[in-house]
Amino acid sequence: MLKAVLGPRVPPQDGKRHRGRFVAPMLLLILGGLLFVASSVFPFWNMTLHAPQYPKGLHLEAHLTSISGDVAEIDTLNHYIGMRPLGEAATLERKLAWVAVGSMGLLIVAAMFIHSKWAAACVLPAISFPFVFLADLAYWMNDFGQNLDPHAALSKAIKPFTPPVLGRGTIGQFHTDAIPGTGMWIAFASGLVLIAALYFHRRAYKPLVDRQQALG
Repeated sequence: MLKAVLGPRVPPQDGKRHRGRFVAPMLLLILGGLLFVASSVFPFWNMTLHAPQYPKGLHLEAHLTSISGDVAEIDTLNHYIGMRPLGEAATLERKLAWVAVGSMGLLIVAAMFIHSKWAAACVLPAISFPFVFLADLAYWMNDFGQNLDPHAALSKAIKPFTPPVLGRGTIGQFHTDAIPGTGMWIAFASGLVLIAALYFHRRAYKPLVDRQQALG
């Protein structure tokens, strides 16, 4: 079973004759892994809340483990419409963020030594990570917006709503602009590099797998 997962080893003569073919996926996996890890230290999501009493807007940055910016002011405005404090969102996800990033980074490292189709399974979590982040963010935005406190001061003026995770949203006299953060753009770039790595990985090792299968 382990041999099937690891795939065939590169024969010395093939390694010398086609060195570039086998080096390319390794270098791309290293670059993709470094980009993925680097993305985790930057904000993944940015939002600006425009309100009449704040002409310059209120700004919010969501990191993998924390929320920063004008959190107190936004929580104060949200309190009047019955929305819970932002710090109550995604508490488990933020606690496990570094474990998740570290695990996915190790899977990318493992893919460097796997010469079979299982390499794709190792890098898929990192490729899909920014999309999972947006999906989780959308869940919490919907949960907070749809479960307003009916006893809040302005509960009669604001109906339950779902703020968009990207783009512009309007809530009463307020509107929000949400965009991907630097970390998410780097994570997307990492995903593209890892997809390219899988292409060259298949190009390098698929002939060896076919040869192994032909030999029984």
